[in-house]
Amino acid sequence: MNPASLSIEKLILAHPRGFCAGVVRAIDVVERALEVCGGKVYVRHEIIHNRHVVEGLRKKGAVFVEDLSEVPSGSWVIFSAHGVGPQVVREAAERHLHSIDATCPLVTKVHLEAIALAKRGYTILLIGHADHVETIGTMSEAPEAMKLVSSVEDAEKVAVSDPEKVAYLTQTTLSLDDTKGIVEVLRRRFPKLHGPAKDDICYATQNRQNAVKELAPHVDLILVLGAPNSSNSLRLREVAKSQGLPAYLIERASDIKDEWLSGRKVVGLTAGASAPEVLVQEVVRVFKDRYGVREVTELETIKEDMVFSLPYKLTQMLENPAASQAGQ
Repeated sequence: MNPASLSIEKLILAHPRGFCAGVVRAIDVVERALEVCGGKVYVRHEIIHNRHVVEGLRKKGAVFVEDLSEVPSGSWVIFSAHGVGPQVVREAAERHLHSIDATCPLVTKVHLEAIALAKRGYTILLIGHADHVETIGTMSEAPEAMKLVSSVEDAEKVAVSDPEKVAYLTQTTLSLDDTKGIVEVLRRRFPKLHGPAKDDICYATQNRQNAVKELAPHVDLILVLGAPNSSNSLRLREVAKSQGLPAYLIERASDIKDEWLSGRKVVGLTAGASAPEVLVQEVVRVFKDRYGVREVTELETIKEDMVFSLPYKLTQMLENPAASQAGQ
C-alpha cells in the first residue's frame, strides 16, 4: 500500500501516557548504581518490561540475569521494579551479593499487606496473572496463606478453610475493570471478604486506561506503544478494543502496518507505563514524515505529579561512593 494514498488527517496523543513514577525510579536506580558501585552492576530480571530501555541500560554497563546463580559472589545486584519474594533476598545474602531493591513502592505496599493479613490468619486471594513476575513475587511473601485467582471462573470455585477470614489483594497492573467481576463474585461467596484499605491498582495503570477511554470517541483506531510482555500495555490495548475500536500493540514505529491505517482519518496513540517518550515521538515523526499528518494534538485527562524517592540504601551510597565501591 502506498502511504500517500492514506487519508489520515490527525494524530491524537493520550495524556497521561508512558513512564510512571515507579518506572522512572527503577531506571534511575540502575543509572545511579552504575555511577557508584564500580565495575558491573547486575539486574535480576528486566528492570522494566521495555526492550529499548533495557538495551540502553545494558550499553551503560548493566548486566541482566534471570537467576542469581548467574551473578558472581560479592557483586552488586538490583531487584527489578516488579518486586521479589523473601527467598530471593535470602539467596542474595547467602551468595554474599550486595543488593539494591528497585521494587515499585506500590508493589511493596501489596507485599506488606500480604504479610500482615497472613499473620492475622486470613486466606489471601491474589487477583493476578500466574506467570507475571509481580504476581510470583507477591505470592512468595505468604505462600501458605495465598491462592491465585485469575478469572471469574477461578473466583467461583476457589476453596478456603474459613469463609469468615478471607481477604483479597490485586496485581497492581490490572485495571479496576479487570478486577471488578472477580471481586463481585468473591463478595457474593464470602460476605465478610476483607479488601485493601485502598485499591491496589496502580494509579498510573488506571489513569492511562481512563485516558484511552476518553480518547476513544475522538479516533478511528488506537496504537499502544509497549512490550508484548508488559501487562499494563496489554491491558491498554484491551481497553481500546472494549470501546469498539481496532487497537494494535507496537514496540517501535517500525511495527506500524499501512493496512491498519486504511480508511482511518484520526489515529490515537498511547504508551504503557514502561514505554519511554522518545518512542512516542518516534511514532509522531513517522506520522508526519511517512503519512503526511500535519495536526498532532494531546488529549489531557489528568495531571500526574507522583514522585518516588530513591531507595535509602542507594541514597547512602551516593553520599559515600567510596564505601559502596569497597562493597560495604
